[in-house]
Amino acid sequence: MKKILFILSALCWSAFAIAQETPAIESIKLPETSFDFGKIPQGKPVTHSFIIENKGKDSLVLNNVQASCGCTTPEWSKTPIPPGGKTSIKVGYNAAAEGSFEKSITIYYNGGQTKQLIIKGLVWKTPDQSAPSNEALQIFKQ
Repeated sequence: MKKILFILSALCWSAFAIAQETPAIESIKLPETSFDFGKIPQGKPVTHSFIIENKGKDSLVLNNVQASCGCTTPEWSKTPIPPGGKTSIKVGYNAAAEGSFEKSITIYYNGGQTKQLIIKGLVWKTPDQSAPSNEALQIFKQ
């Protein structure tokens, strides 16, 4: 009987402890987490800015923003974002290689938390030389 009473008591205490845990409030809000550049010409760098909002009660600190490769360059402010404040991360892609791409950008914030952004698109090969001149235009110039 003592064992049953002990087990019931332990279950009640564990249920009480679980009920006391409150879910952590997410301090960072990203209105968009991915961006598709669509079709872009080879050799033409492109950029996109992702908005970051601080929904927490304390300042939000972006400790680091790291791209998955050297062809993607993030730029961000090192200044803490006050509660309710906004900032942006500008992400550039150099579009040197032909073909489709999908790159990730990892945001490290508030001493160890992370979020991920994605950029993607299709780089089409630009011609090696300019288009030939159109001799038929001479007819209209006469």
